[in-house]
Formats: sequence, structure tokens, C-alpha cells
Amino acid sequence: MTWRGSNTPLDRILACVIYLLPLLESVRYGDYIFNLLPLLATLILVPLSPLLSVYQGIVTAFPFAGLIIFFALLFLVVRNTNLSHFLRFNTMQSLILRIALSLLAIVGQLLGLPLQAAPTSGNLLATVLANLLFLAFFGGSLYAIIQAALGRYPDLPVVSDAAYQQVQR
Repeated sequence: MTWRGSNTPLDRILACVIYLLPLLESVRYGDYIFNLLPLLATLILVPLSPLLSVYQGIVTAFPFAGLIIFFALLFLVVRNTNLSHFLRFNTMQSLILRIALSLLAIVGQLLGLPLQAAPTSGNLLATVLANLLFLAFFGGSLYAIIQAALGRYPDLPVVSDAAYQQVQR
């Protein structure tokens, strides 16, 4: 990705925090892997459990919280040219990951695949897709968090190009 000036430590921290949205959303698709590998569940779920409980509490209490967060980040961060390009780009990339995860979950529901209940459904296709969603989005979010912490632009295939195009405007 193209560098657009220097990044402050605050920009790096905020970019990392923003990637928690798709990361926390992807955890709900990891049940089969967590049942298969309890150590992985401990390594992932124990540190994230406070954030997961707060996030799920907000989403449960306010049904449109996800939509409100999306528009707030889009208009207050991505479209704000006074903020650094690094922060705006990472915010847009995080939003695109979140949108893609939501769209794939909707497609799964339309096709009748219980992706969130994959381990108990006995449906092999649902289990494979849930694992794929978890690994792709959790791994992508984790990679982006590490790159943002280092002050680098995370380069995720297709997603980065779309985010870059949106931030250019």
C-alpha cells in the first residue's frame, strides 16, 4: 500500500481497536474448531471473553447497534479528511470485513445452512463453511491488527483495494 505520511502511536492503537469488530464477529463461527482444539479455545476465548461479553451485551440490548456503529465509523472516521489516511484506511478495511462477514452469514441463512450451529447441526457443508469463515476473518483481522500495530498498511486481497478506493474520494 502507498504510504501517506507518518503514523502516530494513537493512530496505530485506534486502528488496532477498530479491527476488533470483525474479529469479535468471527469468533461465533469457531465453535467446531474450539470443540476440536480446546487449547485454541483457551488461547482465543479467555483473553477475548470480556470484550465478547460487552460486545454481545450491546448488540443484544440495542438491535441496531451494529448499524449505528457502522454509520458512525463511516461518517465520523472514514469520511473525515482531517484524520490520518492510515486510520481512515484501516477503518474502511475493518468495515468491509464486517460487511462481508454479515453478507456471508445472510447467504448462509438463505441457503438454510446453520453456520453458527455448525458443530451440532451434523451438516458437513455448514461445518466446513463455518470453519472457513472463522479462519479467514479471524486470521485476516488478527493479521491486520499486527500490521496496524507495526504502523504498516495491512494488505488483504480484494479488501485492501476496495478500502483504498473508498478512502481516495
